[in-house]
Amino acid sequence: MTARTGKFLATLLLGLAVSTSSLAAEPVTPKLTDKLSQLLQKEMRAVQGGMASIHSAMVMGQHESVAENAQQIHDSFILQQELTEQDRKDLMSAVPKGFIKLDKEFHKLAASLAEAGRDKDTKKQQKLFNKMTGNCIQCHSKYVSDRFPGVKSSGN
Repeated sequence: MTARTGKFLATLLLGLAVSTSSLAAEPVTPKLTDKLSQLLQKEMRAVQGGMASIHSAMVMGQHESVAENAQQIHDSFILQQELTEQDRKDLMSAVPKGFIKLDKEFHKLAASLAEAGRDKDTKKQQKLFNKMTGNCIQCHSKYVSDRFPGVKSSGN
């Protein structure tokens, strides 16, 4: 699997666990195969754990940990190992273009956060972490509102 597809899938997973948008779209969860749903939930749990670790590391000035965890989120390790070609096709047919856009944005933010960690730039880390969290909220409110009905983006 390509890194790009892995990143896309990780963002989808993040959307399943965290959320985006003022106009509710049709949830993607029911369109996923059982395998994709399980993989995405597994990835989302990993992203959620990474985000929690990043938060703790930021407030303690543990820049190396921020960089490592953000890089792991960017690299989408779980999905890169477990998706077949058919899984990728199934995923692409189940998710809208807006989701793909959020996925790309989320992974770009994670890469930037990893860099800010390596640069020991706490202020930039905080800014990027907040943007990543907003991306999660936006995705959840738009694409997994069936799983997270209480999540509303700031535009709702």
